[in-house]
Amino acid sequence: MFEIIIKQPGQNELRGKLAPGAYIVGSGGSCHIQISRPEISSRHAQLVLKDDMLKVMDLGSSNGTQVDGEPVAANELFEVSPGSVITIGRAEIIVKGLESDELKLKDKELKEKIAAEKPEMPPAEKPVEKHSSAMSAERPKIDKHGKDKIPVLIISGVPENMRQLVQEIKKRAHMELLKRLNLKKLALSGITEKDLENKAKDTIKEILSELSIPLPRGVDIETIEREVVQEAIGLGPLEYLIERDDITEIMVNGPDNVYVECKGILYRTDTAFADNSQVQAAIERIVSPLGRRIDESSPMVDARLPDGSRVNAIIPPLSLVGPSITIRKFSKTPFEVSDLIKFGSLTKEMAQFLDVCVKVRKNIIISGGTGSGKTTLLNVLSSFLPNRERIVTIEDAAELQLHQEHIVRLESRPPNIEGRGEIAIRDLVRNSLRMRPDRIVVGECRGGEALDMLQAMNTGHDGSLTTIHANTPRDALSRLETLVLMAGFDLPLRAIREQIASAICIVVQINRERDGSRKVSHISEITKMEGEIITMQDIFVYKHEGWDENNRIIGRHVPTGNIPTFMEEIERAKLNLDIGIFSRNT
Repeated sequence: MFEIIIKQPGQNELRGKLAPGAYIVGSGGSCHIQISRPEISSRHAQLVLKDDMLKVMDLGSSNGTQVDGEPVAANELFEVSPGSVITIGRAEIIVKGLESDELKLKDKELKEKIAAEKPEMPPAEKPVEKHSSAMSAERPKIDKHGKDKIPVLIISGVPENMRQLVQEIKKRAHMELLKRLNLKKLALSGITEKDLENKAKDTIKEILSELSIPLPRGVDIETIEREVVQEAIGLGPLEYLIERDDITEIMVNGPDNVYVECKGILYRTDTAFADNSQVQAAIERIVSPLGRRIDESSPMVDARLPDGSRVNAIIPPLSLVGPSITIRKFSKTPFEVSDLIKFGSLTKEMAQFLDVCVKVRKNIIISGGTGSGKTTLLNVLSSFLPNRERIVTIEDAAELQLHQEHIVRLESRPPNIEGRGEIAIRDLVRNSLRMRPDRIVVGECRGGEALDMLQAMNTGHDGSLTTIHANTPRDALSRLETLVLMAGFDLPLRAIREQIASAICIVVQINRERDGSRKVSHISEITKMEGEIITMQDIFVYKHEGWDENNRIIGRHVPTGNIPTFMEEIERAKLNLDIGIFSRNT
């Protein structure tokens, strides 16, 4: 709590303590701190205490408000340090600071603080450059220390120095909403989602009209109302971030820090949740329909949104910044191969070659780092699968968006609260072998299932697809060896490599460049074993030639001149593939 002393001419001083919250100061009877003097307006100023920080804002009073003699701008929060004096008319409010700090401040120090020169405005309160649109924040600004600052993407339109006050308004509105409406009870009673939303909107509108805290300048009631409704019955600020097609990644680091990746660039947004409980409520709304849970006994969860977007959430005590959410968004309309060609991720010839590889039932591994586009590319390659075949997909969280007719989708299951009932990817791979699959598509190999996948590929289930985390095609093979050893069998390294060499035919490496673009850097064929070494040959590679003035990558995809060893199979299958694509422009 902050302790304050109120002094008025001809009256005894008053002492009080402020708990976190917002307080109206004025001569009116409805004010939280009433100072009845003729020169003080009915609603003169407002004090906001949050996170052990006190701020003051003038409410457009007739005589103004000062902090240590410095005028406070109307409708803008000004930070007040312990020992400062807030002057309202002829009354003074001396801020003594936190109770724990009082013992540390002697009377002499307090007087020195009051008499000291006005403190420099803290950096957080200095004027913030306003962006007319999201695109005006394209270029990162450089601070005085020369370090790159993350640009701000305007989402809600609430100025940064007003966000703290808006959060306080939202928090109070939420508390009042819980008193008036039992949203969970209404939802369970069978009320439609639309009716529930309308009832919440009407109630929130009433609550906001009754709040004693005035809206800050530049913030309209519709913005507050929309955010409160979204947090009450939806996913809060995530709602309109998910709606935007140009945002590919959403990262929530606690309630006050929401970041996004937009067109390959990382931005900090001007939106936020009301508090930790609202972030956790959003997580629970995502995971509950999937039969998953998140709490202190199980503080991590993987889930998905209805559109297939991948969600990871982690909460305290594991997360020290509060509940955190990471959403990997997928396009509402899945990318097709023509889109990847247009983006420059690969060429028409490379796409044609991969199409043929799928049709002649070559086992393909897609390798890449986190966020490089492995799942997107897997989706595209899966679209080459014939419609007449039976396809079994196996994933941790179902993300693939296949449009073939005969598909069985399997999803792993985490353990229950007792630690039982877990169904791992490996269990599903083994089970899929009894389901008469023509093709097996594993979303990602990350454990012992790699051994079962290799065995399946070597025992008649050819033409299968999967992804793996690795930085190069050669690293992908090394990682595959490690994953096979994780299955728990003490196999000789040569035996593992022979399994890999006979099972895997094509490794497609995709990378995320620093400008946010995704490039297929290698299409490599595994040829044979020479001694203890698996030999490979690159069919296509991406030649990086530099960066342009906008820091965009410059380069081109080129064939290496190597001819695939299975060209005869392609010819026997009567697939139209011009052998010239492997030697063109070399």
